[in-house]
Amino acid sequence: MKITVIGRKCTPRDSFKDRAEKRLRKVEKFFPDEVEAKVTAIVEKSEQIVEVTIFHDGMIFRSQERAINMNDALDRCVDSLVRQIRKNKTRVEKKLRSGAFEAFEAIDTLESEDNYDVVRSKEIVLKPQSVEEAILQMNLLDHQFYMFRNSADEKICVVYSRKDGGYGLLVPTTD
Repeated sequence: MKITVIGRKCTPRDSFKDRAEKRLRKVEKFFPDEVEAKVTAIVEKSEQIVEVTIFHDGMIFRSQERAINMNDALDRCVDSLVRQIRKNKTRVEKKLRSGAFEAFEAIDTLESEDNYDVVRSKEIVLKPQSVEEAILQMNLLDHQFYMFRNSADEKICVVYSRKDGGYGLLVPTTD
């Protein structure tokens, strides 16, 4: 597993990097070949945040946890990833084909448009996928919404989680 450790507002110690490598071995067993993991450590006033993102064959697995201690946040994050992968393992194998998603390419910008501050912009590759695949990817990313190209009609759609626990689908029309 290729692990990259990044610090925001801090410089992670070697002991944290070693612990991250050791803890991520639990996740490595789920993937048959080489995977890439990015560990981001963020320090805020009263707590530490650790975010782990794993890229494998176009799939993105992500977890973020907060704790007073950075090592505790890392442990919670890895445990959360293991639960997430186990929960979705059979669905991922059945529903998603290899290369269903391309890696997201982020472009940070600090430009302002019409008095709205755009602080981040992302370019994404939209490959055709079913609504079920899009909901699965949204859940794996732990996002509230997900944009995708619907394989049924080739329209760009958005799935989102509703407060009542269900999912919604936004489909564009010309009317």
